[in-house]
Amino acid sequence: MPPRPSLFDRLSQPGAGSKLLAWVGGAVTLLGVVLLLVLAVQRGYLGPVPRVVGGALLGAVLVAIALRLHRSETSRTGAFAVAATGFAVLYLDVVAATSIYAYLPEGGGLAAGLLIAAGGLLLAMRWDSALFAAGVVGACAVCAPVLTEGFTPLLVGFLLVLKIAAAPVHLRKDWPSLAVTAGVPPLLATVLVMGHTRDARTLAGLALLAALVGVAAAVVTVRVRPDDVTALGLAVGSPLPALLTTVVLDKSWGAGLAGVIALVVLGLWVVGRRSLPSAFTAGVGAVGVLALFVSTALALDGSARAGVVLGEALVLAVLADRLRSRGSLLGSAIFAGIGLVMTLAAAVPPALLLEPPHAATAPGDLVTGLLAALVLALTAIALPRAAVRLAVLDRHPLPWVVVGLVVLYATAGVVLCSALLVSPTEAGFLFGHSVVTVSWTLAALVLLVRGIDVRSLRVAGLVLVGSAVAKLLLFDLAALDGVARVLAFIGAGLVLLTAGTRYAKLVAARRISAN
Repeated sequence: MPPRPSLFDRLSQPGAGSKLLAWVGGAVTLLGVVLLLVLAVQRGYLGPVPRVVGGALLGAVLVAIALRLHRSETSRTGAFAVAATGFAVLYLDVVAATSIYAYLPEGGGLAAGLLIAAGGLLLAMRWDSALFAAGVVGACAVCAPVLTEGFTPLLVGFLLVLKIAAAPVHLRKDWPSLAVTAGVPPLLATVLVMGHTRDARTLAGLALLAALVGVAAAVVTVRVRPDDVTALGLAVGSPLPALLTTVVLDKSWGAGLAGVIALVVLGLWVVGRRSLPSAFTAGVGAVGVLALFVSTALALDGSARAGVVLGEALVLAVLADRLRSRGSLLGSAIFAGIGLVMTLAAAVPPALLLEPPHAATAPGDLVTGLLAALVLALTAIALPRAAVRLAVLDRHPLPWVVVGLVVLYATAGVVLCSALLVSPTEAGFLFGHSVVTVSWTLAALVLLVRGIDVRSLRVAGLVLVGSAVAKLLLFDLAALDGVARVLAFIGAGLVLLTAGTRYAKLVAARRISAN
């Protein structure tokens, strides 16, 4: 292979740097126009009308010069730079007329900006110049904050106008530079505007609008070009600034904003699973799950939050089983892990199961704890079932040991919370533990009887028998007293005796029939 030319060789070639000089000249000219507009306002040069009219005339003249230059093939490099500068001057002139001088209402200014940006981008598409298109959008996005006096809701509106104007061009042309240049600035401005407005409605509306425009553009793009990576980036990145704004919003506004985003994005995931690329739907689904969690965390407090998060994990596990979706399975596992931590921390803490109540627990807390423990048990059953059907979980014993411990803890929580609801005293606590021990042995009997031909059920039943006996000897013998201890031992003993007799009879009958 021939050696690559060095930087000196490339710079020494005829015509080297002509394109760079043209674009640098356009950037310097545009910066000069912006500085002139700002300086004219600060020092009172001319009047507002001459400033606006002068900017419009300068932009129009530059566009006309570019059209003339483009007729000659040797002048087209300069034509692209001059045209981009002209359209940027026109756009920024509209921004100044709207933001500084208030000659145009905000709606009228945004409409005029949309027409100018669309005209420049359509000309770039006709001339087939991605650099021209990105130059127009980039110049407008970089200079607009100077004229809006920082990051304001109006600036976000003008940047969204650029994004909307670029959408049709991006559908026709595979120009990643245009997609990034038009897509990133409104998202960054949405985040930065959080410190410049306290109007919750305005902030939530802008964040939601930016997210919806970005996701819609990504969906349309990925339908035209399924392999376009920028579409995936826009779909995942567009809702994130809106989720960040929930930090500075009131809980009700933040939960509502995150809930709307979750509804839209998860709806897109459900509808587009079969028609959109798998990588795209996986990214969209992940953002939807994140938005759902943010909405739940903001809307609820305390132990109620744990039950709802676990309920979402249960729904995702069922969807993973029905739709054969590993993405839903991953989301369910994440929600289940978070819900388990919340349950242990607030809804059903270990102290509730191990220590007799020194003071009456509020009935509301017991009800939420009961529901959280019940949903935790159902999730601990549904999640591994879906994982097995999707061939994600194998027969390694460690995951099943963890699942078994979670189910035992959850069922104990259900029984103890129910007992304390009936009698929120030490007597209710002791009776509840007696029922827990007996229920474990009953469950072991069911598993052993049903597991004559199923190895996993037999193993689970025998492990549960060991757990019940260990609880009898290590906890019930020391913690329970009086009638509760007697009931626990007699009840568990009778069930184990019945289980042993019944199980031995079934095994013997099966051997005889086999012979």
